[in-house]
Amino acid sequence: MNTLRVARTLRSRGLASSQTLARAASTTTHTSAASSVIPVSNIEAQWETLSSKEQTEIYEQLLDAQKRDWKTLSIDEKKAAYYISFGPHGPRKPVDEPGSGLKVFGLTMAIVGAAGVAFAGIRSFGGEPPRTMTKEWQEASNEIAREEKQNPLTGLTSEGYKGKGHVSV
Repeated sequence: MNTLRVARTLRSRGLASSQTLARAASTTTHTSAASSVIPVSNIEAQWETLSSKEQTEIYEQLLDAQKRDWKTLSIDEKKAAYYISFGPHGPRKPVDEPGSGLKVFGLTMAIVGAAGVAFAGIRSFGGEPPRTMTKEWQEASNEIAREEKQNPLTGLTSEGYKGKGHVSV
């Protein structure tokens, strides 16, 4: 962990290079299998560009650091641990990019518009409506319903009925 702190301070001062980081890693007594030092400061920006091996190394380093007292962890280490555990990467990466709502709305309206045009086109090539849709036919259906006393509770033959009956045109 000392290696991470040395690397982080050197990098924040602008003094860190790959040789400096390697020297810092070799001078500490940290016996880690990781030969390269990966600073945990600003891990959010670096995480996607790191190889899976480097991501695993950082994860293991932070896992070891979290086993100790949390008061000794730096703010950057705490932020990195939180980001790795709960950050928007991997399966938690958002499916939609910011601002995609307008695109989805536009495409939905285009599809609805295309459906409307298709409906109007099909409707224009259709023939005249069936004979049962004429007003005369529907009025005749009303007369037949009255003669046969259909639906005497709420329909045409009920007391005080004021509706149109079967007439819909």
